[in-house]
Amino acid sequence: MKNYPPEFKRDAVALYESRPGATIAGIAADLGISAETLRNWIRAARAEPGEPGRSGRRPRAGASGGEASLETVEAENAALRRRVRELEEERDILRKAARYFAGETRW
Repeated sequence: MKNYPPEFKRDAVALYESRPGATIAGIAADLGISAETLRNWIRAARAEPGEPGRSGRRPRAGASGGEASLETVEAENAALRRRVRELEEERDILRKAARYFAGETRW
């Protein structure tokens, strides 16, 4: 049984989530891991507390009946922009790694 570093697991989940049309099996094959391993990592990431938006059940701003303040919305937008940049960087790193490993396996 292989042990993968937490960064690799997070990057693999981020790669899957950044590609709407991708399948778990396809991403897993690109990364050289089993589909079930990736599926377990995705489930674990969605179940982690403190990861807003991962479960898909996060309430919308102002959904509690009152309007959200402009500062709150702007702060959330800034945080989301930072998260998007982070995920794009992770995706790019994983793409480069996938290309490297794919080239390494060719004879």
